[in-house]
Amino acid sequence: MAMHADATHRDSEQIIPTARRNYHACFLTARPGLMEPVYLVDIQTVEHAIGGICSVLDGRRGVMLGVENKSGTPIYNVRAYLPVAESFGFTPDVRCHTGGQAFPQCVFDHWAGFPGDPMVPGNRARDLVNRTRLMKGLKPEIPMLDDFNDTL
Repeated sequence: MAMHADATHRDSEQIIPTARRNYHACFLTARPGLMEPVYLVDIQTVEHAIGGICSVLDGRRGVMLGVENKSGTPIYNVRAYLPVAESFGFTPDVRCHTGGQAFPQCVFDHWAGFPGDPMVPGNRARDLVNRTRLMKGLKPEIPMLDDFNDTL
């Protein structure tokens, strides 16, 4: 789109589409990435159930922070990070793997980078972006930088 030479004739109908294309091109050249929320999981359990908790966390991209024994009791406190997307069904899964002897509590802790590059085809980040674009009614392919060039 060519901008009108006289400043009095330039209005939002000319400026906004041009600015939108510029912003989209800037986002694509800035190495975009995805962020995901992460829970801090606090699990109270007995010693022989810790192995079941570790196996559930490993299968859900969880990261074990530590295990502490409450002095004078057989209760252990397991702390871990768990992505919120992996937390659905987490409590019943932990209870199933520990024979009902673990009691997890999840609290939001921080945001973390989602693994993978959304611009590279064939990884989880790109699959998530494609599903989101389809859900919003957009083409599944991410536009290329050349799609935002002005032809004057």
